[in-house]
Amino acid sequence: MSHPKVVIIGAGSLFFGRQALFSMIDSPSLSQGTLTYVDTNPDRLAAMMTLGKRAIAHAKSQLKLEGATDRTEVLKGADFVVLSFANDGVGHRGIDCSIALRHGIRMCSGDTIGPGGVFRAMRELPVILDIAKDIERLCPEAWVVNYVNPTAIHGIGLRRFAPKLKSFALCDSLHMPNLQRTYMRMASVEVTPANEADFELTIAGVNHFTWVLGSTFKGKDVSEDIRRSLKDEAAKETAADLAKVRFNARYALQLWDVFGCAPACITHTKEYVRYWQGHNIENDGIPPLGIFETKARQKMHDKMWSDIAAFNSGERPMAEFFTSMYTDPATDVIAAMWSGSKLPYYINTDNNGAVGNLPDDAFLELLCDVDMNGPRPRRAKHMPTGLRGLQMQVLDAHELTAEGVARSDRELLLRALCTDPLVNSIADARSMLDAVMIEARNALPPTWFQAKASAALG
Repeated sequence: MSHPKVVIIGAGSLFFGRQALFSMIDSPSLSQGTLTYVDTNPDRLAAMMTLGKRAIAHAKSQLKLEGATDRTEVLKGADFVVLSFANDGVGHRGIDCSIALRHGIRMCSGDTIGPGGVFRAMRELPVILDIAKDIERLCPEAWVVNYVNPTAIHGIGLRRFAPKLKSFALCDSLHMPNLQRTYMRMASVEVTPANEADFELTIAGVNHFTWVLGSTFKGKDVSEDIRRSLKDEAAKETAADLAKVRFNARYALQLWDVFGCAPACITHTKEYVRYWQGHNIENDGIPPLGIFETKARQKMHDKMWSDIAAFNSGERPMAEFFTSMYTDPATDVIAAMWSGSKLPYYINTDNNGAVGNLPDDAFLELLCDVDMNGPRPRRAKHMPTGLRGLQMQVLDAHELTAEGVARSDRELLLRALCTDPLVNSIADARSMLDAVMIEARNALPPTWFQAKASAALG
């Protein structure tokens, strides 16, 4: 088999550009392939290209590096196209969360559910579908890997509106084998290869709304051991943490008490439910969700670019780059597909009977076997009654959002917001759509200001 060509659209991504470089150099099955960076910002592209050349030289790697601001110049011959971009993700998420807060909705992340999820899809999904047209024309056999939030909405959009392409979606929240090892430690199981083989973890659900449906070690249920670990963590939590991680163990324990199983991605799941929106009359001892901290998040991005500048100038030695980076789900999955390693990974794809009491076409995050034929979900347990209904509500909101964005249909987006678990008022939903059209106008595609969208705004 020839060596793979991996095209990354969004080279300057905080969560992927650098990690992909590290992972491809480090991976035996990818290190002789081609890594192609695409970024519409020429300065950021130049910085990533310099970093890539220095890293390759330091490692004496055979990895080939390409770069372009125009994706159509480099898509030809791609085996994988990874979508990992954002239109001023931090700034616009701040706007989204402020609009939501004015309407009584508290969002600590604001990029996958609630008004923030709908608004981000309005910005990003039209670009994804335009990219899909170029892929279909220039490299129709490539696997398209969506890494852009809201992951499930965009994954549904690709499946429904670019059905000829081979696609799936990924998220870093359930990264294997790190995820399994984390739960092993929580269950007081020593992390060894033999123990990993005897530790079974069953997780399923919509991305960022996944649940631990089973956990056993050598056939014995270890859920209570995991619960004790969560309780220990809850006792140490303080209000000093950023909103996304604040009081997560306490939120997780409350959900476990009600639904009988633990949320697997509480950093986001706590935002998918209405229980900590501040509307409760009785005090349950946990403050409402914190709000997305735009300035703090921007500092994280600024630090990334200052680190890259330091590596590129020689202020920091390249050896530190390799000790500071870590493998990434997308490149891990690509390596497994290309090499046929038979390692399983959590992938967002069609259910196809994995969770027996959810529809076959439900777009879920599931443990999958992977090769160049794509992901094949392993059988999971049924979704508990109650959670099954919440899953369907989220799926319906996501599907309506994908269809509304793809069709530039404001009324479908209104229906999506009114289906969303966080929206309490039809009038608020209308008002929020009007607000995002005004406050984030320059970030939205022109189609939103034609036909139905412009008519709605008068």
